[in-house]
Amino acid sequence: MAAFVETLLDAFHERTPIRAGSLIVTVFGDAVVPRGGVLSLSSLHDIMRAFRISDTLVRTALSRLVSDGWFERWKVGRNSYYRLTGRGQEAFARATLRIYAEPPQDWQGSFDLLLLDNGQDRAGLRTELSGAGYGALGPDLLIAPAAVAEDGAFLRLAGMPADLPTARRLAERAWPLAEIESRYRRFLEAYSETLAALERGAPFTTLDALLVRILLIHDYRRAVLKDPLLPAQLLPKPWAGGAARDLCGAIYKTLLPAAEGWLDAHAESDRGPLPGADRDFGQRFAAIRPLAPRKAV
Repeated sequence: MAAFVETLLDAFHERTPIRAGSLIVTVFGDAVVPRGGVLSLSSLHDIMRAFRISDTLVRTALSRLVSDGWFERWKVGRNSYYRLTGRGQEAFARATLRIYAEPPQDWQGSFDLLLLDNGQDRAGLRTELSGAGYGALGPDLLIAPAAVAEDGAFLRLAGMPADLPTARRLAERAWPLAEIESRYRRFLEAYSETLAALERGAPFTTLDALLVRILLIHDYRRAVLKDPLLPAQLLPKPWAGGAARDLCGAIYKTLLPAAEGWLDAHAESDRGPLPGADRDFGQRFAAIRPLAPRKAV
């Protein structure tokens, strides 16, 4: 195993506790869903053992994910197979847009303001709207740079700030931008040496490439899914989110051919080897260029 991969795995295992279920969701969402969505338990064990996670911990995590409605499981002979449920696929489809697609660039100059109705499920509605990218200016007043939510238990207003500095102050009040940026900075610190190793031409195997790819997305999504992805005009300058995205995309696309090579050779579904990736897969980090081609050893 390459030294830069060992470094990432050491850092991963310094976290307490190890959330095997969350990592399994990343494996499926990033690598398996684009290739048919089904993976054998034996193939998953091969991947998770490389992450230094025991078969027992994997089975426990899978049992919980099935019980909670995120995965479904079935057997063919003595072999077990898993895939995300419809609920799990919907959740990762929403996350996919935020992780891999280009963030919004243009802002039209006005905010979408939602005044929540004083109903019984107001807390649930706030949580749902927050997940859709709305920030809070008060207990009942939510804000977004563009209309995202459809009709609901709220009154929709349009607000146009007096000037751009005022708009930025509203953004800083509505979203924890300093906390979000610190997440991006930690991500940059964690993976800057990985990028440097690839730029130096450090050798790696196809399994190394898959492990780094999965850890990369696992850690990047922890930052980006907390980010409302505001247009650049509303963000502080400088903003670490752009650098984090560029670094993530460069590493991801550089390692992608080798990582897919491991899946081609070793990963199996209930119908044999995994099928090829779907059409949308090629659009991940579409605007970011990989490093010069690197071949796995």
